[in-house]
Amino acid sequence: MTRPFRFGVVTPLLTDLPSWRERVRRIAGSGYSTLLMPDVPHWQPAPAPALAFAAAQADIRVGTWVYASPLRPAWSTAWEAHSLSVLTERRFEMGIGTGRPGIEDELRSLEMPVLPPRERLALVRETLMRLRELDGPDLHTPVVMAVRGPKAQALAAEFADTVTIAAMPDDTRAEVAGRVRGFHADRDVELALHVPVVGDDVAPFMAPPDIDTAALREADSLAILPDDPAAAAEEIQRRREEIGYSYFVFGAGSAERLAPVVAELAGR
Repeated sequence: MTRPFRFGVVTPLLTDLPSWRERVRRIAGSGYSTLLMPDVPHWQPAPAPALAFAAAQADIRVGTWVYASPLRPAWSTAWEAHSLSVLTERRFEMGIGTGRPGIEDELRSLEMPVLPPRERLALVRETLMRLRELDGPDLHTPVVMAVRGPKAQALAAEFADTVTIAAMPDDTRAEVAGRVRGFHADRDVELALHVPVVGDDVAPFMAPPDIDTAALREADSLAILPDDPAAAAEEIQRRREEIGYSYFVFGAGSAERLAPVVAELAGR
């Protein structure tokens, strides 16, 4: 089954509050489905209050992209996610993973234990189980999982509504496509693609600022899209046709440039 396109924007609060509020409203008015916040301590407000505030400003879905499981107890993350589902009237999507590259240094700076990958994945499982308990039979908080290895993929096949296969910036299209095609679930799961670079613009929190955009183009990487809207629309359709992606996530700096693409493709 071919899923219709939808588009999300990672929109960290890096400006004054009135400017960010206006950006939230512009993104919602441009047809994007979801406004997303990264889970980065110290650099910006915490995701939960920021997302609750954003949901009150505009009629748009909100979500985490993504909670890092070792940063807080599983019950706390689950309670927060369930609460956001209730307070946003089912407009919240919980994105969760084991943490981006470099999470170990962040944990040390916070004087938190540096857990091995298997324990971080176990925290993801516990969080999801507690979330389902809190939701009960009358609420279903959509779960987005960022995964890479086979154990994480198996967990996503069990719990996730949406899956993004985590990739390194220099992974080739063929490498990522192979991992995506190797993902199997017994139900229909939405496939999401994290696109941190549009043209030569690198989105904050989505990729290292010193990333080599020319190398991405040479490798035919899925981490980059052309900045010409017509070319970007063509490439997005190619990625759904060839790999199955239907949910595309960009940085806020590219949201207005790609708004014509969203207007053309969203819901189709």
